[in-house]
This record gives sequence, structure tokens and C-alpha cells, in this order.
Amino acid sequence: MIRSSSVALATAAAVAIVAGSSIALLRAATGPIPLNCDRACLEGVMNQYLAAVVAHDPKRLPLSEDVMYTENDQAMKVGDGFWKTAAAVGNYKHYYADPEFGQVAFMGTMQEAGTPLLFSVRLRIELGRITEIESVYFRAGGGGPNNIAGMDQSGKPDDMWFKSIPAAQRLPRQQMISIADSYFTGLQKNDGKGVQGTGTYPFTNDCHRIENGSPTTNVPNSPSDPFKLDCMGQFKMGYYFVVQAIHHRRYPLVDAERGVVWSHAVFDQGTVNEGVLSDGRPYKYNGFNRPGSILVTEAFLIENGKIRRVEMIGPAATYHMNSPWGGLSGN
Repeated sequence: MIRSSSVALATAAAVAIVAGSSIALLRAATGPIPLNCDRACLEGVMNQYLAAVVAHDPKRLPLSEDVMYTENDQAMKVGDGFWKTAAAVGNYKHYYADPEFGQVAFMGTMQEAGTPLLFSVRLRIELGRITEIESVYFRAGGGGPNNIAGMDQSGKPDDMWFKSIPAAQRLPRQQMISIADSYFTGLQKNDGKGVQGTGTYPFTNDCHRIENGSPTTNVPNSPSDPFKLDCMGQFKMGYYFVVQAIHHRRYPLVDAERGVVWSHAVFDQGTVNEGVLSDGRPYKYNGFNRPGSILVTEAFLIENGKIRRVEMIGPAATYHMNSPWGGLSGN
């Protein structure tokens, strides 16, 4: 009798577990986001997210119960942090979509405490629910050159970011990621000798980069020597020897239709501020003598196997920050 009761209880428990799992799966699968969410759908989810942040109301979103949320790599609950201070969505809006992997990302401006800030956010969608929210903020005074107000006024990026590449001409996903990763490899302990000594870097002749709303290439009147050059010129001269490590590299989103790779990484610098450029000139970064890192969100526009445009948001961070999202370590 005791044995029969035990079997019955075990059977009932197993049924309950299976039923509970089925209910959980059903709830996730019947969320308001379509299971086959295309570009327009993903951009709509992002707009829904931004509106919810400004309204300070996470209940407006189809969130997974175990959603992971970070602000500048600090894990916290959805609804905390910037959710309590966001005032409005800004004018600059740049969307990136990866329907194959259920990812959508955004770089743009938002308003907080009467002033604009730069903002990047990546959402992952699984079974109709948002399961990952990775947000990065750059506020005025956050280190390095910036032009937040100018970026907000511009409204949108260059039209070349929005070209649709015919399906037959699109590069394989892993090849695109490899090209983006070679940018970080060439930048890390930059010596002007090319990626892993190849003598070259993966840039088009008109490659241009925007960092925190400010151009950091092709600026003829810049007081900083590196900023006067294009991407290739900077790398070949070896100006970025100061970046000692680029770790926790990740490439969660590939916008194959538009030839874009979205990446996250941590730059370690400040421990070396003097070096010799590839033309033999000694070069020094004055005041660049304190260990620090940059938490980087970087989007690469790739054309015919080479990087043509780079858009970055990167606030200062604790030296050698370890991202809770993991990723490749770099060298």
C-alpha cells in the first residue's frame, strides 16, 4: 500500500512538472511578438521598447520571466536605472536587424535631465518574448571626444548604411564577423604592420569612423594628428599602440541585408602612452597614463569584404572590466 501510494505521488509529480513546462512554453510561444519577426517587425519591437522606457513602464513589453538586462555591463532589474530617468527619445535613430537570429539593435540619442545622451541597445527575441536587453550609455563628460548634440541634430546616419544588398551578393555570416574581428585585432597593440603581420587592414579607401557622435577620421583641421587620417592611414601609422587589449569581443547581430556587423568589446588602455610610429617618429599621448577601459558598442558597414564605415558608442569603464555577457578574450 505504501509502495503504491509512493508510485502514485511520483506519477502525479511528474505529470505536474510536464504540465508546468508545457504551460510555460505555451505562454512564451503565444507572446505578442510574431515568431517570424522580419525587419519591419523587429524595428517595431525596438520602438515599443523605447516607448516603454520613456513611459517608465516595463509592463508594456513582452518580457521573458528570466530576461537579462544590463546598463553599461551592470546587471540589474528591468525598470531600474535609466528606466527611471529617461525623458524622451531623441532625433538620431539608427536600427540594425537580424531576423535569422531574432536580434534587433539601435544606436541613437535620448533625453535625460534636460540634456541628450548617446544610447545603444540590443534586444534578443525568443519564442515571442524579449530575453536579452543590453544597453550602453554615453553621457557628456564620459571620456574622449564626443558630439552628442551634433549627432542628435543630424537625425540619421549616412544613406549608405541603408542600402539593401542583393541576396546573391551577401557575404556569409562568419566571413563578415571575421572581417569585423580583424578590425579589433589590428587595433590591439597597433604596430602598423597589418592584421597579424599581413601588411594590410580591411578598409576601403574612403573608410570613415564616428565615435560618440564625433568624427575621428578624415578631419583635416583636427589638432590631433591621428584624426586627420582615414582608417587605413591611422592603422598603418600605428597610432593605436596605446590600446593594449581588446577582450570580451562579441558579434551577436549580423544585418546581412545591409552588410553590417554589430559588436561589443572592452578596450584596455592607459598603461602605455609612449611609442614609436611606423615612420620612426616617437609619439606620446599626454595625460594618457592611468589604467582605464572603454565599453565599446561598434557597428561595421562592410562592402565587398572591406570596412567602409564604423559607428561607435563607448563610455569609460572600470579597467579590464569583465562583461557579464562573456565573449572572446582577445590576445
